[in-house]
Amino acid sequence: MFSIYLFAQNDVGGDLLRGFFGAAIVIWLLAIAATVFWIWMIIDALTNEPTTNEKILWFLVIFFLHFIGALVYFIVRRSSRKRPAL
Repeated sequence: MFSIYLFAQNDVGGDLLRGFFGAAIVIWLLAIAATVFWIWMIIDALTNEPTTNEKILWFLVIFFLHFIGALVYFIVRRSSRKRPAL
């Protein structure tokens, strides 16, 4: 009977629930950061691309590929714009 009483005092469910809430918070923070980055790249593509055709092309790439498209734009276009001209 003593072992049943000790088992009842164990808070296994609470630890599991706190773990799920912690993981959910991390996932939400990553999703918010990815959304902010995505919006930032859309605005950057629409304001800094030189021609209308490039603006439309990059907008469609970023819009339909979401985070992956924004990451491609960031790596390909923004890094090439920031290089100093020799």
